[in-house]
Amino acid sequence: MSIHIISQKCTGCALCVKVCPFDAIRITEKKASIDMAKCNICGACVHSCKLKAIIKEEPVSTCAVPDSKDYKGIWVFIEQKNGKVQSVAYELLGKAQELAKSLNCQVSGVFIGNNLDDQLDELIWHGADNIYLIQAPELANFQDEPYTNILVELVKKHKPEILLCGATAIGRSLISRVAIRIKAGLTADCTGLDIDPVRKILLQTRPAFGGNIMATIISPNYRPQMATVRHKVMQPIEPDKHRKGRIIRENFDPSLYASRTKLLDIVEEIETLVNLAEADIIVSGGRGMGGPENFKILEELAHVLNAAMGASRAAVDSGWMPYSHQVGQTGRTVAPKIYIACGISGQIQHLVGMSSSKIIVAINKDPDAPIFKYATYGIVGDLFQIVPALTKKFKEALKK
Repeated sequence: MSIHIISQKCTGCALCVKVCPFDAIRITEKKASIDMAKCNICGACVHSCKLKAIIKEEPVSTCAVPDSKDYKGIWVFIEQKNGKVQSVAYELLGKAQELAKSLNCQVSGVFIGNNLDDQLDELIWHGADNIYLIQAPELANFQDEPYTNILVELVKKHKPEILLCGATAIGRSLISRVAIRIKAGLTADCTGLDIDPVRKILLQTRPAFGGNIMATIISPNYRPQMATVRHKVMQPIEPDKHRKGRIIRENFDPSLYASRTKLLDIVEEIETLVNLAEADIIVSGGRGMGGPENFKILEELAHVLNAAMGASRAAVDSGWMPYSHQVGQTGRTVAPKIYIACGISGQIQHLVGMSSSKIIVAINKDPDAPIFKYATYGIVGDLFQIVPALTKKFKEALKK
């Protein structure tokens, strides 16, 4: 994209100078000139020029539109860490099977790593009709370049119609690179997926404008249709040990496994309590906690319940809790059996991350706090009195 001034038409009226938000235009010898180092090509000057002396040229697309009839099937990238399949993969396989019924197609998993054979049956039982298996010692741990190279080659070779991936640190790093390489669209952080009954295309729903609206995005022209999906918003299907699937072992030139970066070490995060993403019970604190020292009473409750610790963005931004504990649109999406929200008002950005919880218990001194509209049980009062009382009662009950 470029922008330039037709000097023969320019009269030096300076209207473009006044509207330029980047201070990129100057009048020199009664002619306007643009400093391209400052210009952001926003086009404000184009609309201001009454003489049409400024032209903004759009780039000509060189992307060939693929024939969607050549693409078939739904793929799920099977994320693994240290050789262990991550639960988000099972969630996506379950959703993919639901979508496949509308498209009358099969669901395939793409499994990259090393020494993974012992987990293939589990993936088939959870919904994979086929598994594309790529194994090599160099692929044992995720690295951007080799995993991207492999997935791009697989997509070019087998042409899936839909490609799904978890919106995790690994998934976000990988799938955006793949989308660029194969010139396909990508919708990030989806919380809902469906199939348009008429056009048979993927409907990808995600929060937009700070979570104030839910946008449904489509990719009608390019294939595959690609989306990352938040962890814990989809439900895995019950494993069926009678299911049969096909294992397709793929081999590539070892040059594809090369990486410009070197993996030095993997340091596991030390969790003082239960892992947030996998917890059945989460005790979470917000701005109403008042300070980092007050999270101690939540930790005591969490220890008694064998629960994980969560926090709102306000608490994390204030430095009271680490980011790894943040629940919400810009943090983790969780779906525990019980979510206890203490001093959390319940803004939409937080609700996006925990509204799938089976039971929500809200403790807040403000009876009009939005969280109470979503809570299964609400307690209005001073959390610094209520939480210790709950901790004491739970201790007594669990001892019995």
